[in-house]
Amino acid sequence: MKILADYIMRGRTQAIIVASTLALLSLKFPPVSVLSSASVALVTLRHGTLEGMYILFGAGIAAALLGFFAIDNYQFALFYALLLWLPVWMISIILREGRQLSLAVEIAVFIGILGVAGFYLYEPDPAAMWAGLLEQMIQQTQAPIKDTRIWIDNFAHYMTGLFAAGTVFSLLFGLFLGRWWQSLLFNPGGFKQEYLALGAGPKLAISSLAVLAAAFFTTGTLSEIAWNMAILLFTLYTVIGTSVLHVVFSKTKMSRFAVPLFYVTLILVPQVLPPVAIVGLIDAWLNIRKKNSNQSGA
Repeated sequence: MKILADYIMRGRTQAIIVASTLALLSLKFPPVSVLSSASVALVTLRHGTLEGMYILFGAGIAAALLGFFAIDNYQFALFYALLLWLPVWMISIILREGRQLSLAVEIAVFIGILGVAGFYLYEPDPAAMWAGLLEQMIQQTQAPIKDTRIWIDNFAHYMTGLFAAGTVFSLLFGLFLGRWWQSLLFNPGGFKQEYLALGAGPKLAISSLAVLAAAFFTTGTLSEIAWNMAILLFTLYTVIGTSVLHVVFSKTKMSRFAVPLFYVTLILVPQVLPPVAIVGLIDAWLNIRKKNSNQSGA
């Protein structure tokens, strides 16, 4: 990873080559998209707004050319520019200027919430649109539609939030990776300190609870929008909760095994994500990391 980061930092051409090539590869291997957006993040974090913009536009043009000649598809470059590179560029600017990872994470989630609200203004019936897309996807797998109709009808109401949450997760991973690369090259250990200090204040937590209350106690479109926004807030507090529990487990006598096991569990057992998000939410009032540190030092 350090070798790749060092190559990106050698100049504009190298950064554009990495970002655009990885974008094309991600069409076959989607996780590679994180590396592509991290390339834009790294340049922006290190060299600033204008240089990051050069890489964004240059990578967009290069990706379009690669797509046209390699797979006869250049439109995916526009998708990358709008949904991945542009947001990670914006959040990287915020992190570079504000130097607060928590603020950058919150704004990334807020952008996702605005996306959800904007989509409901643009699309009269998002659930019907998602239901049609899901039905087409299932037809391609040759699964019986009758057995999945109820599932599609229910799941479609939350697809806007899930899609936005997936996009925000990808954005944050790209930002984190870019920041980690910057730390490796110029400030060893800096990213770890920022990541383990992630948190959100009580005001944001109260606002999040208000959105959740609206989801539970309202009906119709308002309830549906609130649920989709709640999914994005779940993303925020999952990230914060992960940071909190990392600190907690690192203070145990078995930290060498507990911390890696915690992350493996997050990946393999998605059922633990809601409790992790709850930890991230209540940390706004309890400051679990500080209390844990005080108990460890006692």
